[in-house]
Amino acid sequence: MFEITPAILETEWQEIEKKINLVRPFAESIHIDIIDGKFTNSTTFLDPAPFKKYTSDVLFELHMMVDNPIDYLAPWADVGFKRFLGHIEKMPDQEEFVGKAQAYGEVGLALDGPTPIKDIKVPFIDLDTIFFYTAEKVGHSGGELLPDRLDKIRELSRNSNIHISVDGGINSETITDAFNSGARRFGITNGIFKTENPQASYKNLHDICNLLL
Repeated sequence: MFEITPAILETEWQEIEKKINLVRPFAESIHIDIIDGKFTNSTTFLDPAPFKKYTSDVLFELHMMVDNPIDYLAPWADVGFKRFLGHIEKMPDQEEFVGKAQAYGEVGLALDGPTPIKDIKVPFIDLDTIFFYTAEKVGHSGGELLPDRLDKIRELSRNSNIHISVDGGINSETITDAFNSGARRFGITNGIFKTENPQASYKNLHDICNLLL
């Protein structure tokens, strides 16, 4: 199985809502990026409250590029988010984060582009997914997939059966390489939202993955 997830990184609610409504009729899940200005020098919209009107219709996952992501779990779970991806680079206690996130839904640990797999300190069996950023560094959408990022995915895929999630430069031209490296969940921003027909682009990505199964 695989999952194509439209990914939204915006600073204003109006833009987020516009994108949610664009993909909600056909997407099985939606990926929301949040950045606090401490993890990296950019900041996104950080108020969970407006999402509540949409989270009963589709699975929402939260990608937390923040200082100490455990602090964000409860507020976002309260509005209906069901999958939580926390970056380990500014996570003081991975075990504490995973334990708390498990009470709210699915939990994954996220690695920025340069971060090695060995920096994960919890057993993989406690995780629903491991998330790799496959462009240079997190914080902005539109980066290109870097081929050496796929080496980490191949390494993990050879040594574990855990679901592998990726985001960063994934589109109709690069998804085959990411899939063949072992990824099965794909966060996609420009490859859906910057195309002429987002629904057709989403279907095309699905079709590509179906052929690779």
